[in-house]
Amino acid sequence: MVSTELAQERRYVEGLYTRLDALRAEARTALERVRRESVGGNHQSRSERDAYARLYEDRIAQLDEVDDRLAFGRLELADADAGKADAADDPDDSSPFRYIGRIGLRDEQLRPILLDWRVPQAAAFYQATAATPLGARARRHLITEGRTVTRIDDEIFDAELLVEQADSLQGEAALLAALTSQRTGRMSDIVATIQAEQDRIIRSELGGVLVVQGGPGTGKTAVALHRAAYLLYSHRERLASSGVLVVGPSRAFLQYIEAVLPSLGETGVVVSSVGGLYPGLEATHDDAPETARVKGAAEMAALIKRAVRSRQRVPAEAIDLNVNGERLTLEPGLISSAMQRAWESRKPHNEARVVFVKSALNQLSRLLADQLRSHGNTVDDADQAVLREDLRTSHDVVVALNTAWLPLTPEKLLQDLYARPQWLASLTPSWSEARRALLRRDRDAPFTISDVPLLDEAAELLGEYNAQNAALKREEKLQKKRDIENAENAIRNMQVEGLVHAEDLAAGFAERSVRGTTAEQAAADRTWTYGHIVVDEAQELSAMQWRVLARRCPLRSFTVVGDMAQASAAASARSWQDAVRPLVGSSPLGERWRLEELTVNYRTPAQIAAEAEQMAERNHLPITRATAVRESEWPVTTTTVELNPAGRAADPDALGDAVITVIEDDRDIDSRGTVAVIATEATVDALYPALSESFGRDIGLGAQGLNRSIAVLTAQDAKGLEFDAVVVVDPDGILAESTRGASGLYVAMTRPTQRLHLVRPA
Repeated sequence: MVSTELAQERRYVEGLYTRLDALRAEARTALERVRRESVGGNHQSRSERDAYARLYEDRIAQLDEVDDRLAFGRLELADADAGKADAADDPDDSSPFRYIGRIGLRDEQLRPILLDWRVPQAAAFYQATAATPLGARARRHLITEGRTVTRIDDEIFDAELLVEQADSLQGEAALLAALTSQRTGRMSDIVATIQAEQDRIIRSELGGVLVVQGGPGTGKTAVALHRAAYLLYSHRERLASSGVLVVGPSRAFLQYIEAVLPSLGETGVVVSSVGGLYPGLEATHDDAPETARVKGAAEMAALIKRAVRSRQRVPAEAIDLNVNGERLTLEPGLISSAMQRAWESRKPHNEARVVFVKSALNQLSRLLADQLRSHGNTVDDADQAVLREDLRTSHDVVVALNTAWLPLTPEKLLQDLYARPQWLASLTPSWSEARRALLRRDRDAPFTISDVPLLDEAAELLGEYNAQNAALKREEKLQKKRDIENAENAIRNMQVEGLVHAEDLAAGFAERSVRGTTAEQAAADRTWTYGHIVVDEAQELSAMQWRVLARRCPLRSFTVVGDMAQASAAASARSWQDAVRPLVGSSPLGERWRLEELTVNYRTPAQIAAEAEQMAERNHLPITRATAVRESEWPVTTTTVELNPAGRAADPDALGDAVITVIEDDRDIDSRGTVAVIATEATVDALYPALSESFGRDIGLGAQGLNRSIAVLTAQDAKGLEFDAVVVVDPDGILAESTRGASGLYVAMTRPTQRLHLVRPA
């Protein structure tokens, strides 16, 4: 049954779309009227008509573009108390509610019914925190599909609302309301602690690297995303053009982020997984841990550099060339000289190759001219261009120059590196054969998540594959600058300042112009540099992945969020100082980066947090201790399964039966909540068929199972996610699964918000 709050929001948003459609129709009518006007042969009149037509066309385009996620938020203000019951249906200014959206709308009486997120009155939607509410009592996020509101999430800044509206609150606020009821008398102190430490982090200065360390349940992700929204609004001029990159561990995890930061794509928010940081590739699978560790090591950058340099080779001996029947000798010294000229340009491989080829052809053309003169031919300066063209099109010359300096793509370089063991061996003389074998694979094997930073590293060293493409990009940038200058002059002459932006008008000057948000442009351009980068689950990143992010933000403005105790990736760092070194270099501790810690765990019940922390301490994990502010009414349960006769593992059927029983008992407690079954990869594969037979469509496997009430996952799949209940199957097996198994088990044990069940082989 649809809740009253959700039904009210749906009605209000339906009214906004009705108004949007009416305005769109009015603009189309006005455009048709302008186009029908007869202005005769007067050039000025035609120009004005065309200018007004452009204004209406831009208005229609704007109204069309905002159809998706037209309204995405609502503020409840503290200075109005009347009309709360029916405020969602009442757009009058006396309402305490202000709706925030992608565009400003007024009703037919010109009363505001939707605030453009850019206006000052909307600032609290992005800048308010519980410690600094800016006149707001609450903030509501509206999640929509098409034109329908499908979900609402509330954030409460006024503690009284947690009591007054406990039954109607949704999302995070509902959890805090539950905490209030469970912790009456203490909750105000707890909320104040959460508010103070989170507010300080959210409002921290833009520059430098901010590391936010916090254990499970401390709200790291929420703080990071609120900080992103705060920075985008507070530093709009700087960040709107350069953009903000938000990086998460997986596509499934990023679905949550996209819901929390609706519509901010207009300011340049690019949301990406670590497997999507190389344009044109969305890697979703990774290598085995041993291979991922090799690929993630910082020394791979030097290997890629050696691989590129090895494709610039001076021939060992002279080469005979046939140029239109004329025999010409190409000496190694000529190639070496041309290479030196190219290296002095300090350009990437493919772009420096242009310098190399030009220098080589110039030397060869002089050599050929001298040789022709020695044969009695007359060769003057005008003939040099012809000789140069003969050389450029000569098969022998093309082969010789390509052999010395071949143009390359990052993909081809990496495929050759993996598929040619002798070449790899020549580049890694100090490596063991076993280590080289970890990189061996066929050329047609798909690229993995660990390959993404290597492709990016290669792209940085290689540069543009096609020099014409690079020249075209430069010309497009210059043309865009000229178009904007022309648009600014046109706007001043028409006296329509404030009605249209020069950038929007310039986009329509030429048919070749392609409209796109800053986010769309940035996501498609590997060389784009961002104004700020937010990294969630940052403890998982390898040194090579950090190098990619460092290139994306030369200003080194980062918000880095994670928990070192949960670092389970094979190539991840052991400390934050090691992790952020690619961002800050050898700067002294605290000079270029600063550490903030979240110390209040308000999501994980105390008894579950204690169990997980005890396990972490036994396995020497560097956890950040946090104060759990709540207990659930259910203790941690342990179910023991007898070993099979061989004594090495639990009988698969017995293990499956035990897990089914635990799930059924938990569903008896709460049939509407979510349950995660977390185990090793091998155990997941063995358990899933039996669980699927018992629970049918209620159960799903991996990331695809997250929309089901029961999900069967590995600890890696579960990272960053939360469930009402979790069944951890064979904890010792998870511990033994990898060298970082303790981190994986810590992740698994801290996913529940209510109940934790352990199923152990005896």
